[in-house]
Formats: sequence, structure tokens, C-alpha cells
Amino acid sequence: MSATRRDFLRSGTVAGAALALRVPLFAAERPRARAAERFAPNQWVRIDATGKVTLVVARSEMGQGVRTSLAMILAEELGADWTGIAIEQASPGPDYEDMNTGGSDSVESSWAPLRKAGAAAREMLVAAAAREWRVEPDACRAERGAVVHAATGRRLAFGALVPKAALLPVPREPRLKDPKEFRIVGTRVPRIDGPAIVAGRSAYGLDVRVPGMLFAAIARCPVAGGKLARFDGAKAKAVPGVRGVFEVSGGVAVVAEDTWAAIGGRDAIAAEWDEGRNAGLATAELVRLLDEGASAPGHVSRREGDPDRALAGAAARLSAVYRDGFYAHATVEPMNATARVGPRGCEIWAPTQNPQRAQREAAKLLGIPPEKVRVHVTMIGGGFGRRLATDYAVEAVEVAREAGRPVQVAWSRGDDFLHDRLHPAGRVDLEAGLDASRRLLAWTHRFTTFHLSMYGAFDPLAVDSPDVSPWGGYDVPYDIPNLRAEWKELESPIETGAWRAVFYPPNVFARESFLDEIAHRTGKDPLELRRELLKSGDFAFASRRVPRAPLAAVLELAAEKAGWGTPLPERRGRRSARGLACNVYHGRTRVAHVAEVSVGPEGDVRVHRIVTAVDCGTVVNRLGLEGQVESGIAWGLSYALKGEITIAAGRVEQTNYREFPVLSIGEMPDVEVHVVESDRPPTGFGEMPVPPVAPAVANAIFTATGTRVRRVPIRPEDLRAEAPGASAS
Repeated sequence: MSATRRDFLRSGTVAGAALALRVPLFAAERPRARAAERFAPNQWVRIDATGKVTLVVARSEMGQGVRTSLAMILAEELGADWTGIAIEQASPGPDYEDMNTGGSDSVESSWAPLRKAGAAAREMLVAAAAREWRVEPDACRAERGAVVHAATGRRLAFGALVPKAALLPVPREPRLKDPKEFRIVGTRVPRIDGPAIVAGRSAYGLDVRVPGMLFAAIARCPVAGGKLARFDGAKAKAVPGVRGVFEVSGGVAVVAEDTWAAIGGRDAIAAEWDEGRNAGLATAELVRLLDEGASAPGHVSRREGDPDRALAGAAARLSAVYRDGFYAHATVEPMNATARVGPRGCEIWAPTQNPQRAQREAAKLLGIPPEKVRVHVTMIGGGFGRRLATDYAVEAVEVAREAGRPVQVAWSRGDDFLHDRLHPAGRVDLEAGLDASRRLLAWTHRFTTFHLSMYGAFDPLAVDSPDVSPWGGYDVPYDIPNLRAEWKELESPIETGAWRAVFYPPNVFARESFLDEIAHRTGKDPLELRRELLKSGDFAFASRRVPRAPLAAVLELAAEKAGWGTPLPERRGRRSARGLACNVYHGRTRVAHVAEVSVGPEGDVRVHRIVTAVDCGTVVNRLGLEGQVESGIAWGLSYALKGEITIAAGRVEQTNYREFPVLSIGEMPDVEVHVVESDRPPTGFGEMPVPPVAPAVANAIFTATGTRVRRVPIRPEDLRAEAPGASAS
């Protein structure tokens, strides 16, 4: 593979690295609109003669607040009135060549291009006003949707400047604002689309309605790799409202006048399947494959010093095996898409994280150029990496082609679980060596898992370049003189895919928990041990070195704000403690959590409080950052304490939230967020709070109970005690 998994998440292609946002800033690059109608110096900013400011956003909104953050960047540099702007969602085309929303880089990758786009528009408006007043542009400024002449206080609204500004050349290198001038960026701004969401006016994928549209449900083989053997279409057609039944590449499609009739017809066809070689597959077999794979050497991606020699000569050695299971994305909005296929091309309405990929795959299916496929990106009711895949959108195109009508294909909740691209189970083998002074001398980290089938066919010889796997193991941030990181991927018999934070959760869970094991073995406080290992120097990520000091600062901030070492509140009959964990995500964003946890006599775990410290460069929207921390903690606690996916007879056994529970509102801990102030550009934050959650909780459990948890999800039966112990910090 010529691109890393991270490239794939960020760009949506395995063919190369992420595409840069193209910002045509030169007048010759785009045709002029008639001056009297609108001012559109680039594809991101548009102002009409009435003064309406429209900002275009090319990333998908799936609850993370990206449309607000990106619009804030544009509005800041433009000098727009935030209360009066409109947001428009882009569609793939020459002006929007990279709309992939993954890898937590929407803000990071958009920061410089959008600032430049907003600044160019601002300079043109200021120049137009300066000409009107016959003053120097430096004597004017743009603020709150108008240009102001500082000396006289004269103001001209943007709308009044449209005719003249539209005729000016677009500046090649506009002046960007000094951060000290920011009035919007860095503040706490409510989501711009929040009122519409609360009022039910926002259009999600399932809300799409197209004239003449039919609805479809698809019967798919419940076992990965299976094929259709036979079905009874007559039974489906007997269901009132069913309009057609036909085979498609994924199974049998039933098209009807409404979704309920389509699902009823789908359930009536009594499809029979040739389930293939995976018919008897079970979770135990998948675990056996992992254990077998872990027994053989993996691919070494990082080596420092001589870990084998250091381990052989160590005064003490520790080893442990950590595991995690299969997990579903379980998005609130199940997979769905609407498509229309005609002689002039194809239109798709989809809640997708990767519209360019949907466009390419649909074009390939239909045998037409990609530009003949138009993709409308709707709001997304949860993505988490699942909607980087485009299977659900392409199948809608296939059904619409066969039906000869616009069709919306909607998955049931059961479909969503049975045919998810699951987070694959993994095993982490760790070993450490201590010298005679109980200092950490050597460390080896081996991660064994299944390949992500969403990337395509398994290639045992494929190695990413640069090779930064395993995430959380390759980039161990601690100062350990002898270190080796290796990984091994196995061919996956079931569908697997990117899941929020991908491979960081299992590896950080193992790494940060094992470090606490070492602290206990050496009689050191877990915070103090990390302080020693982060005291100086840097560590490797890809072809660069990442300083340790910023992570140390984040860890200290979290510990201070959490009251590390101070007594905990009394919780009668429960064993209580604090635990901590930290991580650097791809050498960019630093996060540390301190969790306050209690365990009851029956092993029930309650997480009462999590204090989080972050260093993610410039924070665009503080309210959005806080929401992302809360979201990441909820996700991480679900991973640590709730459901997992199991396989029996080749099938996913869980088909709803009762069988795959997620964290409830009543179980959400109090969350405090503290930010290390920075003038660096933003470094992304969507996935970053997730990985340290599970180890922070597991480390607290160990301190409270003396039981070391080496597998998630954590089960109460592993933590039962006859009598509660004393609290610890």
C-alpha cells in the first residue's frame, strides 16, 4: 500500500495522501458573476447585493459541530456578522475535490485554506470601500458585516460593496489576521444548525424525499461471503404496497410505496442462502486465530536500542496480554441512501463521510464518468468511521437503476448490526524489563488483529509507508532506552472497518494499563512514574520527532485539576479510586484523563467524574471542543464497560441496543475540560479523547480493588468482592 491507514481516513483513498483544499484566489481562475448580483471571489464565500453572506462547508456534519467550526474560521477572517450568515453544504466537483470527513482532520486541514479564502474576500471588500471614500485601505477594517473607516466612523455594509468588490482582482497573498484580532475563533459558539436540529428541520438521510420516489429493503446473506440460493418473490409481491422484487448484487431488493411495506415484503420472501465457508464461524474461533497469529513474529515498525538483550539481562521482567473484542458503530441513524438514475446520469442523497468515494463507486457501477454522478451530502445521525465506506450508497444506485425510479434504501436496526463493518478484536502482548534500581529498561509491544476489510482484499505483504503501526504502540511516548513495536494483521473472515480512533483504543488501553502494572511493581505512584518517563527528549512518529514536554504538561494539568493524591468522597459500601492515562494522537493532539471510579460488592462499576486536559493547538470553538470531549468519553466508556459483538454460526448475535448496550444519560460522569493554551494551528480532536478513557477507568479499578483488568469490556463478575475495601487516590 502506498498510503497509510491514516491517509485513507483523511482522504478517503488508498491511492495517495490527502488532497489539499483548493482555493482559487486568482480572478482568472473562475468566471465573474454579474457584479450587481453577487460577490464570489472563491468557492467558500458568497455575498449577494442584499448583504446575505453564505459560507460553504465541504465536510460532513455528523454531530461533531464541524459546520460551525469551519464557518467560524471563514467568518473570522472575513469580518462577517456571525448572527446573519448562511451555511451551504458543498457537493463533489472541481471546486470541492476533497470532502472526506475522517481522521479527525477537518479543522486541521481546513484552517489555512479557509483563513486565506476569508482574508481574500475581506481585502477586496475593504479595497472597494476605500475607493468609495477615497482613502487608503489600511485606514479601514471589516467588522460585523461592514467595512468601517476608522478615522470618521463611516460604515458600508457588505451588500452595498458587492457591485464594486466583485470587479476587483483577487489578492494572491492576503494578510491573515493576528490571533490577537480574533473575535469569533476561540470563543464558545453554539452550533449554527442547533435550532434547526432541535426543531426537526434539519434534513438527515432518512428525511430525503424525491418526487416519484419508492422505498426499498434488501435481504442480505447474514454470513459474510455467502450467496443467494433461492427466494419466493410472489410472497413479497402479495404484501400490500410492494411494487417490485428483483435480485441485486447484495441479495434481493423489495421496492415498495413505503419503508414498512418494503421491510414486510423483504421478510416475506423466505430467502435461502449458500452461507459458504464462514457458516460455522464463532467468536471462539476468531480468538483462536488471534492467539495463533500472535505466536508468530510480526512486522517490526520501531526499534530502539536492543530490547531482546536488555530483557535477557533485566533484574525483573513483567509480561501481560491485553484483549479487546468486536464492536459495532451502532449509529443512531441506520445506513440509508436515496438515488435516482437516468439517461443524463445519477444523483445520490446520502449521509456519507466520503462523498467522492460514493461518486467514484457509483460511476464505476453505472459505467459513466464520475462527473455524471452528483452527490448531495445530508446531515448524518452518527458516522464514527462507518460512513467512510459507501456500500449503502452504491446499493441504492443499483436498486434505483433496476427499479427505473428514484429509490430510498433504508436499513433496519437489525440490518445495521448484522452488516456493519465492525471494529476488529485485537490482542496486545507486552513485556517490560527493569534494572536493579527498578528503572524501566526495556519494552516490547506486539499488536495482533484482523485487517480492515473496508480497505479491500487482504495482502499479507502490504506495509504502509511510512509505517506507523500499531497506533499507540509504535508511538509509545515514554523514554525507554530499549523498545520494539510490532504488529501483525490477519485476514478477516467478517466485515471490518474504521471505528472511532481505529487501533488506538486497544493499544492505549494495553500500554497505559501495563505502565500502571509497572508502577505497582516498583512501588511508584502512577503519576510519578509517567513524570519520570516524560521528563525530557522526544519520541518517534513517522519521519519526525515529537517532544515529550507537551504531553507532560497535559498530564500535570489533568492531575492538578482532578486533585490527584487527595481524599475521595465517601461512597458507602463501594471501593473508590482515581486512575489516569494519557496519549499523543499521531504526534499531534495530547490528551490526559483522570477518572474517579467506584466498584460495588457485585462488581458494578460507576464512573463519577472524568477530568480531561488537552493540547490541540488553537481551539476554534471551545463549546465544540467540550462537546467532543464529552462525546469521546461516552464512546470510550461504552467501549470499556458495555456491549461487544459476538459471532455464532457465522452471524452477528446482537441486533439492537438491548443486546449491544451503550452508555445511558444516567451513567454519564461529570466531565471537566481544561485546555493548554496554544498559538499553534489546530491539530484535530474528533477521535482523540477516546483512547485514554478505558485505561484510566481500568487503572482506577485496580487501585480500588486490587484486580487488574486486561480485557474490555469489563464485566462485573470479574470484580465481585465479599467486602468493600478502603478508598485510595
